[in-house]
Amino acid sequence: MNEDKKREEGNVEETPEEKARRYNIDIKKLEQEQIKLAKSIVLKDSIDFSLANRIAGIENIFFKNKIISAIIVIVDGEIVEQEYFEDKVRFPYIPGLRAYRELPNMMQAFNKLDENPDVIFIHGHGIIHPNGFGIASHFSIASGVASIGVADSLIVGQIQGEDIIFNGKKAGKVLKIKEGARPIFISPGSMISVESAFSLAKKNIEEGHKTPEVLRLARKYAKDVMKELYLNQE
Repeated sequence: MNEDKKREEGNVEETPEEKARRYNIDIKKLEQEQIKLAKSIVLKDSIDFSLANRIAGIENIFFKNKIISAIIVIVDGEIVEQEYFEDKVRFPYIPGLRAYRELPNMMQAFNKLDENPDVIFIHGHGIIHPNGFGIASHFSIASGVASIGVADSLIVGQIQGEDIIFNGKKAGKVLKIKEGARPIFISPGSMISVESAFSLAKKNIEEGHKTPEVLRLARKYAKDVMKELYLNQE
């Protein structure tokens, strides 16, 4: 069996470079774009986040060649809005370039909201990213809404106590709430400080869970949408 045939059948994992060639993607150009856009990031609080009450979370899930972006908005713990957008996946998974795969769909879901939230939690990194511009930062710059990245692992940076140091600066914090569970890594996307992002993340975690409640609800909603669209069809 030749290599092309193996790839068609999913038996060979393509390298990022091979994917880029197949999709005609200029990785270097996109990385340079990230570096340029990162200069627009603001790491100061755009509002008094202790008063923020319209909190959003967005999650992306994949089913075959489809992507579903589901967004939830809560006020005082109650869901006041929920929207989703589903489309074909149009960009391959390439480490460091996740936003180019998922952001267009996320923006479509976000644009269906009646009102902008005060802040939005995103499953992914903010400024803790090789080019200082993770998916949470990209979303914030595109939407004009403050964002907080919530990630399950680190790709760059060093942990010092509960701080995450990257390029000689505090770029995020380690958060561990649930005993026995692995920590999560909090970083600002833009329009919010490291400390406020950490404080809001900690404040929005319910007892017995390890991630902000609005992200948990967004993931549940995304799974419900996936079941309705694909798994319940007879």
